[in-house]
Amino acid sequence: MTKSPTARFSDRVENYVRYRPGYPPEVLDLLHAECGLQPSHIVADIASGTGVFTRLLLENGNSVIAVEPNTEMREMGVHQLESFQSLESNGRLVSVAGTAEETTLRSASVDFVTAAQAAHWFDLPRARAEFARILRQGGWCVLVWNERLTETTPFLRDYEQLLLTYGTDYKEVRHERTTAMIHEFFAPALADERVFDLRQQFDYEGLAGRLLSSSYAPLEGHPSHVPMMQELQRIFRAHATDNGVEFEYNTRVYYGHLDNQKKRSSL
Repeated sequence: MTKSPTARFSDRVENYVRYRPGYPPEVLDLLHAECGLQPSHIVADIASGTGVFTRLLLENGNSVIAVEPNTEMREMGVHQLESFQSLESNGRLVSVAGTAEETTLRSASVDFVTAAQAAHWFDLPRARAEFARILRQGGWCVLVWNERLTETTPFLRDYEQLLLTYGTDYKEVRHERTTAMIHEFFAPALADERVFDLRQQFDYEGLAGRLLSSSYAPLEGHPSHVPMMQELQRIFRAHATDNGVEFEYNTRVYYGHLDNQKKRSSL
């Protein structure tokens, strides 16, 4: 049975924290330059997960409302951001149980809405309406993905084939539809796009953790788990250099206004 998007990562939170990539600092540089992001701005980080992108915003000085529906991910996010706990009493960090479609936030209450590695799980029309509702007039919507490259090296080609062979629903959820989805989300307005390079290097333990952090990777007890891990070992032995392999990503940042934003009184 396929899990709902809000429950997909409940049983792999630890691997998600340890092995998922962060985001290059150039993303914040872009938001400063193109969107006028300032520390005084209030940001709603939607589907904040374990707080990877939330941390960047907090380090920038922003007040952040981290909205996350998955209990395990949300609690881990609070734990991961414990160095910012002293900020909570000042209102700079607030963790909220909510979804992209129902954030629970007040209308016209934030300057930016961000969603990192998440918007492909949203009910897009409902999420768009909700983002437009909570954004102040002239506010920015920013969608970010780390897009794992699949064809640039022999290792990445073999890893992609492993996912196609053993992934439970990999074909359905991989990010090939991102560009079309973005156009639909921002339409009739257009989003601007920037792309940055990002890399991760792994020994075998890290590679296995990275694989098992993915929602479509079968876990222990699934009939495909053992053959998948055997194939992963083969791939690692075939391609490791200095006992390591490298993931390559394009970090894609889409940013723009939602054309139907209206100035509203807070409800």
